[in-house]
Amino acid sequence: QVQLEESGGGLVQAGGSLRLSCAASGRTFENYPMGWFRQAPGKEQEFVAAISWVGGSTYYADSVKGRFTISRDNAKNTLYLQMNSLKPEDTAVYYCAAPAKAFMVITPTPAAYDYWGQGTQVTVSS
Repeated sequence: QVQLEESGGGLVQAGGSLRLSCAASGRTFENYPMGWFRQAPGKEQEFVAAISWVGGSTYYADSVKGRFTISRDNAKNTLYLQMNSLKPEDTAVYYCAAPAKAFMVITPTPAAYDYWGQGTQVTVSS
C-alpha cells in the first residue's frame, strides 16, 4: 500500500521561505515520478511542480517558476518542495502525489497521479 505523508507547512510572512517534505512508503520510490499540487479555498486544484523518477527532469507551473524548487532524495524516500519568496497567493493546502505507473514521463495532469497525501497547509500573510 503506497502512502504519502506531507509535512513542513505553516504560517510565514510574504517574502519568507518554507520547505515541504513528502515521505513515501510502500514501494520502490525511485522508480516513480512525483508531483506537488495545491488547492486554495474556493479554487480548483493547481499543479505546482513535478520531478522525474531519477530527478534529472523537473517541470514547474509558471506561477512558481524561479521561486520554488522540487527535489527528491531517493535514498530517504522523500520528496521536497523548497518555497522561496512566498506570496499571499501561494496560500493553499499542498499535496504530494505519485502515479501508479513506474518510469512515467512527468506531467502536470492531476488525473495521471493515483496516490495522494493528506496535504499540509501553507499560509502566507501579507
